[in-house]
Amino acid sequence: MSFEPLKGTRVLDLTSVVVGPVCTWRLAQYGADVIKVESPEGDLMRGLGGGSPTGQHSGTYLHFNRGKRNICLDLKKEGARQAIDRLIASSDVIVANMRPQALERLGLDGASIRAKYPEKVYCLITGYGTDGPYAGQPVYDSVVQGATGMAGLTLARDGSPTYVPLLICDHVSGEIAAGAILAALMERKASGVGSSIEVPMFETMAAFVLQEHLAQQSFDPPVGPPGDLRLLSPHNKPVATADGWISFTVNTDAQVRAFLEVTGRQAMLDDARFTSVAARARNVVEWFEVRGAPLTDKITAEWLALLRAADIAAQPCHSLSSLQSDPHLEAVGLIQAEEHPTEGRIAAIRSTIRFDDAYPALRAPAQPQGWDTRAILEEMGYGGEEIDALVSAGSALANASTSTSTTP
Repeated sequence: MSFEPLKGTRVLDLTSVVVGPVCTWRLAQYGADVIKVESPEGDLMRGLGGGSPTGQHSGTYLHFNRGKRNICLDLKKEGARQAIDRLIASSDVIVANMRPQALERLGLDGASIRAKYPEKVYCLITGYGTDGPYAGQPVYDSVVQGATGMAGLTLARDGSPTYVPLLICDHVSGEIAAGAILAALMERKASGVGSSIEVPMFETMAAFVLQEHLAQQSFDPPVGPPGDLRLLSPHNKPVATADGWISFTVNTDAQVRAFLEVTGRQAMLDDARFTSVAARARNVVEWFEVRGAPLTDKITAEWLALLRAADIAAQPCHSLSSLQSDPHLEAVGLIQAEEHPTEGRIAAIRSTIRFDDAYPALRAPAQPQGWDTRAILEEMGYGGEEIDALVSAGSALANASTSTSTTP
């Protein structure tokens, strides 16, 4: 299916690692021509997350950089600076996640670019808002998880703080940045004027935590302590079965009655502590002890059949290995196989968003460094000898395998 609402929109991608690439990957899914500018040192994510057949692309890098063209420039050199100026002039959107001080030194900050090009949409994804005392400090996903209280949620639940073993702050902030860019493009279509966007990871994720866990302290005066006690219960975890683990949730009175019946706890059906939403809220500690008790007298498949027959939301608690063979994901074709130009056969994850009863087609695979350097420079008006001079001077790196552009 051809679903490309951003076709004709050029995005200059000055990002690396995860949060920025997630943002520009989403824009590429919507048909934008995303040009990833990579330094000769390479995106750190090429080597993180495990090896690859050639050593050029980790699996993580492949998934976050699909659908982008790659130009390799050393922005510390004059020739590359002139090339980036041409790229900025030809782009509609510029996305960066370098530290603000580094961008200012390179003249790639939003104020400098939009002073010259007020019609551009400039998005800075940063660790901390530039108007606060943490501005400019280095940051990674785990640091944000700690600073926002995310890791502290398991301190309250289990007695020790724990990181979510997923770069969740990067994912969420990147997706929010993509949405903000789409809104700015809508505004530009109406007014002809661009926008300067800032998406700070710390404030973004702190807001997520507080929206759920400010809870009873949302009022003045507070009506109780912070924290949703349901989510903070030590029993709010997958439940053990005879051969594995199962995940389920029961919230409504009807679901609770069905759950108690299915699990052989009919004696609790008339327990005043559990007969209503309000009662369970007052007795949340005791209720989650009941809800989280092991179900080891049957295997997972048997419990799934019983719970689903009772219209209770329930699924197996997958491992990383078993998730890949989940029957639903196999049926909808989430993971597909394709040939990469240098890595051989790889797994590709298709779009999860369906438009008009179809999923958008896969964009081209992530590329080696400098895969389209020559072709993009040609688009910017450079001749062959000029490109050779940039490569010889170390201002640009061009992959020898390519001579013509292929927009993903």
